[in-house]
Amino acid sequence: MCGICGLVYQDPSRSPDSGMLERMNATLVHRGPDDGGQIIRGKAGLAMRRLSIIDLSTGHQPISDESDRRHIVFNGEIYNFKGLQRELQQLGHRFSTQSDTEVILHGFEEWGTDICRRLNGMFAFAIYDENDQSLFLARDRLGIKPLYYYRDQEKLVFASEIKAILKCDRIDKTIDYDALNNFLTCEYIPAPRSIFSEIKKLEPGHWLSLQGESAVIQAYWELRPGLQPWGEEEAEERLRELMQDSVRMRLISDVPLGTFLSGGIDSSIVVSQMAGIMDRPVKTFSIGFEEDSYNELRYARAVADKYGTEHHEFIIRPQALDLTEKLIGQLDEPFGDFSIFPTYLVAKMARDFVTVALSGDGGDELFAGYDTYRAHLFDRRFYHLLPKMVKRYGFETLANRLNPTEKKKGVVNSFKRFVLGTTLPKSLLQARWMIFLGDTERQRLFTESGRKKIHAEDPYDFLHRWSRLVTDRDEVTATGFLDAKTYLPDNILVKVDRMTMATSLEARVPFLDHRIVEFAFSLPPALKLKRLATKRILKKTFWNDLPLEVQRRGKEGFSIPIKNWLQQELKPMMTDLLSSDRLRRQDIFNGDFVQGLMQEHLSNRENHSHLLWALMVFQKWYDLYA
Repeated sequence: MCGICGLVYQDPSRSPDSGMLERMNATLVHRGPDDGGQIIRGKAGLAMRRLSIIDLSTGHQPISDESDRRHIVFNGEIYNFKGLQRELQQLGHRFSTQSDTEVILHGFEEWGTDICRRLNGMFAFAIYDENDQSLFLARDRLGIKPLYYYRDQEKLVFASEIKAILKCDRIDKTIDYDALNNFLTCEYIPAPRSIFSEIKKLEPGHWLSLQGESAVIQAYWELRPGLQPWGEEEAEERLRELMQDSVRMRLISDVPLGTFLSGGIDSSIVVSQMAGIMDRPVKTFSIGFEEDSYNELRYARAVADKYGTEHHEFIIRPQALDLTEKLIGQLDEPFGDFSIFPTYLVAKMARDFVTVALSGDGGDELFAGYDTYRAHLFDRRFYHLLPKMVKRYGFETLANRLNPTEKKKGVVNSFKRFVLGTTLPKSLLQARWMIFLGDTERQRLFTESGRKKIHAEDPYDFLHRWSRLVTDRDEVTATGFLDAKTYLPDNILVKVDRMTMATSLEARVPFLDHRIVEFAFSLPPALKLKRLATKRILKKTFWNDLPLEVQRRGKEGFSIPIKNWLQQELKPMMTDLLSSDRLRRQDIFNGDFVQGLMQEHLSNRENHSHLLWALMVFQKWYDLYA
């Protein structure tokens, strides 16, 4: 696991400055505190920071091939590298290390761009070829590892994080207001956009090739949902086989490893598989809250007790949000998911004991685990059939009159959220219940000057881009596909990567082995969601591996009591960041409207925590970067 960066000039007579490359690399030291290196060859410079996981003694980067022609920097882990190494050796390649990095380099020499399809793992890498002065960038299929790039008429710059790119000379830092609009809508910025107009994300499953003035971006892997006639028993057997193999591959490490344990089904399954493979107790790490409806430690303890793990816990208190500035700076661009805080704190706790932690992320997107899937099904089969007058003057009026409660979910909060989602376009599928800024509020939120800076007519363009591809699929498959293309790579995986890397901890995601992903999207919808029962095949396959407490629990989600904290401990921060004077000077947001949101939230008339927090995050980010 590393952080990588570099640049290639257009002019072959120019050469990167070593000091500038070092400054770029220094911003990534949290991603790789164990080692660092750089190489400058002609018009190109590559650099990396390394967190040593495999081949501790000879895995220094950048790595060059035998002819000293090609050079690579790599971030990630390749779990099938031993098999690829043997295959390449039989083809005549000679290796000087035992690292997966060198396998990628030799594989690129042998197979060209097809090397990407042969890799099982999480990765972002750059290869520079001195002979033809070309640069090749690639990112893993699901987007587990990040890769940003900036290109103008004089250079292409790339890095694992935006902050490294910003250390390069003459970078255009113009804000992309369409990206800001996306962020306020869904709390994240979808690829290929970033908060800066001229800095882009290389999309998951894509590579970029630069040679001379020509830059080509191409997909090497595409998720194509195609249902197969799986029988239930056959599907269970295949899922167990794939999950066991995926976990086994992700236990490869020359340093201590453990796993995050929320007490939910997905993380509990990961623990059960690790316990069946490892010859020592699994190290597990859990986070809890003082507020009872948010605290899930009892479920995690049940799993830890069942498998005799070496268990560690930490209780989050509101003071933990003193980390706000640190974590926003770590993210580089606005990101509104509240769960960055528990994710960071559980990673920080785990780092005291291990260098690698497995995570249960991905199970909800692959197997229809979110409540939004139930909401979508309920709306389609019942609610949307009701007369418009009944919905508008009955349910919507009632929802508007009910005050939110302090509970994490609860009947009232869930009802209000459901009714709000039904008023949004049906083309958004289940994402209707993950929208935090509707069209009416959008018009009132931005000033006239702010609205003029937004060019995209459709605030949901990134969702429609993917939903259009699955209009002929069943709704369970289509909704999962939409999540896998948007929410998963641009929210969940961003959060996990940045928060674990902020503590120099590597996170591995067994559910996102591409073989499991492809299997999940070949399943008949009834094996995922039937009536209102979610994750059917996952639960049925691993049911006996789960303790009774986990079997009986409902879906909760990894969140914090931000609504309550904004009314109490975080109120001074909110009123300062969103003050009328500040907003007036900035001239992006309507100060009167924002003041109204705060008053309604503080008086508990409405729960505006998502939008208020997103605005606070943007203001903090603006102070740090704009």
